[in-house]
Amino acid sequence: MSKKTLNKDNLTELGAERLADLLLEVSTGSADIKRRLRLELSHNVGATELARDVRKRLVSLRKSTSFVGWRKRKSLIKDLRTQVDMITEKIAPEEPTEAFDLLWQFIELAPSVYERVDDSRGDVGDVFRKALARFEDIGPRAFLDPKALASRVWDALRDNGYGEFDGIIGLLAPTLREDGLQALKDLVEAYREMPAEALQDDHEALRFLRDLRSNSGNYVSDQKDRLIKMCLQEIAEAKGDTTAYIAQYSARDLARPDIAAEVAQLLLSQGEVKEALKTLTDADLSGRAFGQKEWDAAYIACLIALDRIDEAQSHRWARFSDTLNPDLLRDYLKVLPDFDDIEAEDKAKAKALDFENLHLALMFFLDWPDLTCAARLIESRADELDGDLYHILTPGAEALREKHPLAAVLLWRAMIDHALTEGRSTRYGHAADHLMDCAAVDDIISDYGSFVPHLSYLENLRTRHDRKTSFWQRVH
Repeated sequence: MSKKTLNKDNLTELGAERLADLLLEVSTGSADIKRRLRLELSHNVGATELARDVRKRLVSLRKSTSFVGWRKRKSLIKDLRTQVDMITEKIAPEEPTEAFDLLWQFIELAPSVYERVDDSRGDVGDVFRKALARFEDIGPRAFLDPKALASRVWDALRDNGYGEFDGIIGLLAPTLREDGLQALKDLVEAYREMPAEALQDDHEALRFLRDLRSNSGNYVSDQKDRLIKMCLQEIAEAKGDTTAYIAQYSARDLARPDIAAEVAQLLLSQGEVKEALKTLTDADLSGRAFGQKEWDAAYIACLIALDRIDEAQSHRWARFSDTLNPDLLRDYLKVLPDFDDIEAEDKAKAKALDFENLHLALMFFLDWPDLTCAARLIESRADELDGDLYHILTPGAEALREKHPLAAVLLWRAMIDHALTEGRSTRYGHAADHLMDCAAVDDIISDYGSFVPHLSYLENLRTRHDRKTSFWQRVH
């Protein structure tokens, strides 16, 4: 390896004095590097000294009110990560109680940071979520009073406007222990008894607007109920109390297929199969029910637990016939004896070829996978292709281009035609790429069948869209 390669061994050869000079040089004009070097020097003195500097930095970050533009986002994220690393990797091993307190203060920074930075990409939030998760390993090592910690957790959850403390109960359950969890439950129960009116401190006009958007017409009451339910369920989960967890769901909640499925799976885990099945059959499955997939999985699990295999198989086939969910078909085929599974698979593929929703059928064949059937589906129903569904057609074309180039071309053409016909200028670059893909596979397509060859398609495209110069400029 070259002596000039930037690695630890080669840099060590420079010697401590030379490296110190270089660090001073590169830190000139860089607040980030200077800050990191000072933190390392503080840690060299001791964890207590480092904690003091981190605390000062957290206070500074809290006081800052200036908006962070895109040019400074990376610097801010780096600064936040540095503080977390100092707390969790350098302070926590020696001073876990101090580290716990600093980490708590760090999470409390989240609202002020979110308010002055655009986090549409979510990378700022990722820093706080990863930091929050570190409570799980730091908490048990810290010297904390469980009841005092319960009060601290409750205060944080009541003022959890950005969800910065979401999941804190589960993370701190080993630290809270039985006494702390019970103290937290008592605080939640006391809060339940407080009238919602006593919690309102907003302007009357603001309360009116919020009430209009709430399900019950009382925003504060809805918000209070959600908080209570969430806390009591997390406490119950931490204690392993399934009954208490389920008790927080109302009859209206249990009518939802997704919640019914969750509860049924919990009951199944405790061997309460008949209760689980009743929970599922009492759910409302009318219309396009949200959580149908989860409901199906729980329902089938109940039938299997009751040794009602034929019913489980019938349900799998019926739901596959409605959804073309490949997982349902796989599970269905596993139960069948040899040779019967082959016949059933052929029957399933025939159903998919005639399925009303062409794109769902295409997704099935790509996932199964059966590229020959996928190509057959496309070539027989090309006029049904929706070029706007590029998230399906683009990977489909890539999967088909080698062995079924004509089918790939039809997918590319659908996306090209849609982009140009609808004037989707933001898609012109992709459409131009697709057109070049069509040209690239033209030589290996010996027969276009009932579809026009590439040159004829290109000529027609120019005739119909000759004025879309921004598109043609991208075609090479």
